[in-house]
Amino acid sequence: MDAAFTAEQDEIRRTLRDLLTKHGGPGEVRAAVRTAEGHDPALWHRLAQELGLSGLAVAEEYGGAGCTATELALACEETGRALLPSPLLATAVLAAPLITALGTPEQRAELLPRIADGTLTAALAVPGGSMAAALGLTADNRAAAWAGGGRAGGIQAHPDGDGGGGWRLYGEADRVLDGHSAGLLLVAAHAGGYPRSRTLLFLVSAEAEGLARTRLTLMDETRPLARIELRDAAARLLGADDGTDVCGALADTGSRAAAVLAAEAVGAAAGALERTVAYVKEREQFGRAIGSFQAVKHRLADLYVRVEAARSAAYYAAWDPAAGPLALAQALEAARIVAGEAVQLHGGIGFTWEHEAHLYVKRAAADELLFGPVHRLRDHAAGRAGLFGAVTADGPVRGVAV
Repeated sequence: MDAAFTAEQDEIRRTLRDLLTKHGGPGEVRAAVRTAEGHDPALWHRLAQELGLSGLAVAEEYGGAGCTATELALACEETGRALLPSPLLATAVLAAPLITALGTPEQRAELLPRIADGTLTAALAVPGGSMAAALGLTADNRAAAWAGGGRAGGIQAHPDGDGGGGWRLYGEADRVLDGHSAGLLLVAAHAGGYPRSRTLLFLVSAEAEGLARTRLTLMDETRPLARIELRDAAARLLGADDGTDVCGALADTGSRAAAVLAAEAVGAAAGALERTVAYVKEREQFGRAIGSFQAVKHRLADLYVRVEAARSAAYYAAWDPAAGPLALAQALEAARIVAGEAVQLHGGIGFTWEHEAHLYVKRAAADELLFGPVHRLRDHAAGRAGLFGAVTADGPVRGVAV
């Protein structure tokens, strides 16, 4: 593995950081989350059109840049540093890879160019509200628990009946990232009835009849989530119903997404640490800056080591997505600890709810709820590696020495 970045990768990081320094400060972030979209549409248009951010990992034949997960991770590290609310994660990291992996040639040609130029945003909606389980990060996503299962749970799909190949969906999905504003929904639903139930992905337009979307009230407004209700909503099957391994595609996407999410969490942790270091250099006590006190130096040094270790893990995972879940666990833990210490080291002003330090605390807590928790990420990764038992065809067997 060559850990050095290319000139193009360094330029992506520098350009994005310069832009977000000017237009992505705490004041702009607070203003953006209060818009109907939950982000700044003008800034998103600029990021997509001028910097090509939404099409970084989309193939060149569809109008994208054809970059790897490394470039996307570097970009998300910078958006994480600014806590930028944007459709980047939901659209480019989760939806676009699934369309690429499962879509028919016609669907890819229809949707990916619009994603690449930023005119179409998309969101992944899974029943049960467990995004981490659906992506195979905290559990085996082939189990029926996350998807509801049977006739009584999840989202059910049945053919339209008009002979046109359409489908109808009925059910509900909670905690859908950017679900309230996305122009396209990728909905995981059951088809085939209870005895032969299988999970498929469907495309639902934002204008579909029978679709209701409600933005949820959250602790972290920079991660807008929505409840999706489908009442016989019209849908199209993503790809073909030919035995395609949808759960496998979700797990592959989850591993790559975990690497990008880890980089984003590292960016948030680094942003909190940088702001804290700047503060302790200015805040004086007993006639000297508190950053000169040995105890404060030790705490900051420990945080710096934690952030750098998480950054190394995230960069490695961008190169080897199989390491994504463990890198995500380390990055989420680092973000939580650094954000908590940032509040402490800001002293009395850090405890005020309006202070920017709390933006990092809320992001760290919300991300662990949405993509973790950390102990489950590690437990599932350890189980898959067979660290605590022998691995059989059905998975790891606990309590058996390897």
